[in-house]
Amino acid sequence: MEKFNAFDHIYQEGKSTAIKPWLIALLLISLGLIFLPWTQNIRSKGHVTSLYQEQKPQKIYSPIAGKISQWWVKEGDTVQAGDTLAKITEIKGEYLDPNLIARTQEQLQAKKESMRYYEQKVTATDAQMDNLRNAKTYKQEQLRNKVKQLQQKLVGENAELVASQNDYNLAKDQFERNQKMFREGLISQTQFQQRNVSMQNALAKKTVAENKVNQTQQEIANAQIELKGVDQEYGEKINKAESDRFQSLSQVESNRGDVAKLENQVTNYTIRNGMYYIIAPQAGQIIQAQKSGIGEIIKEGEDLLTIVPDNNHVAVEIFVRPVDLPLVASGQAVRLIFDGYPAIIFAGGWPDQSYGTFAGKVLTVENTINDAGLFRVIVVEDPSIKKWPRRLRIGAGAQGIALLNDVPLWYELWRNINGFPADYYTAKKAKKNEK
Repeated sequence: MEKFNAFDHIYQEGKSTAIKPWLIALLLISLGLIFLPWTQNIRSKGHVTSLYQEQKPQKIYSPIAGKISQWWVKEGDTVQAGDTLAKITEIKGEYLDPNLIARTQEQLQAKKESMRYYEQKVTATDAQMDNLRNAKTYKQEQLRNKVKQLQQKLVGENAELVASQNDYNLAKDQFERNQKMFREGLISQTQFQQRNVSMQNALAKKTVAENKVNQTQQEIANAQIELKGVDQEYGEKINKAESDRFQSLSQVESNRGDVAKLENQVTNYTIRNGMYYIIAPQAGQIIQAQKSGIGEIIKEGEDLLTIVPDNNHVAVEIFVRPVDLPLVASGQAVRLIFDGYPAIIFAGGWPDQSYGTFAGKVLTVENTINDAGLFRVIVVEDPSIKKWPRRLRIGAGAQGIALLNDVPLWYELWRNINGFPADYYTAKKAKKNEK
């Protein structure tokens, strides 16, 4: 009998169980939970970056090849824009002369003086050509006047020749008559000889007049030839002067090119002298110094160190899958969790019942997929809800949660079990606007 009592005591045979109420309560609670609101979201990882290019970490490169001779900073130092970071000395042979700029300027000045002399020579040659043209004109006028004078003289000599020809014809006629009369004995020999002499004198005058006419004609011909020779004589002189002028102009242009080249060299040398000192382009912190020591040789464009600028415009870049890309749009609300800042996230009723998250909104969505097969999304601060920590640093990790529609929990469970995508945020927003 005691045996059966022990059995009933252990197995509670015939007594009602207390599990049933708990199961019923758990079922009711579960039914209540699945009707709680749930905010659909897209989670993705990213990191803190800067909204502006000039506020991102900047590498400082050596503008020229050289040798490091002095450092003014070390890693961790904070610098201001314009601070000197390091000094580089020259190693190339063509730049080793310490008076290189002064000597090049002397060459430049000499070339400028040479160019000025040639310019003056061009001016003098122009004046010489003008003088030759004027001299040619004067010479031509002089010869034309001489020709006119000779022509007028020829007219007088022709008249004198006609008169002497008439005298000779008259004397000859008289001589012939006297010769006939002398043969007939009508006149004496003396008279006959006088007529002969008169004829000879008339002939001589006629010959002299003819010679004068011929001489004047020759002078006119010579003057005309000389007049024609003036063009050739002065043309050769002017052509030679013009050739000298063009040669001087060529020297001027050549010197002008040399002057421009030397001016370029002086400017380049002056700018290169300014490159011996590495200057901080903006304020920030020195990190990742790639070179150390004194006397180390560096190449042109070689990385020296990195400056992290003081950043007042941080942003977060997160990366989403292509399947989630249609659910993300500019202006969409995003919740962020930053590394180093603890956050407590409750599943139901997100985000109202979460703690430690920071508000943001989508600024832009890039249209190009990256090498990892993700799309980059830039998120900026939404100060109207909760400001971001002031001590955020570029490169710090972040996790973004893009907020979508508010749906019942049972719908979200059913969606995930069936593998359906989340509801389109913009579509629901449009429906709300229609209502």
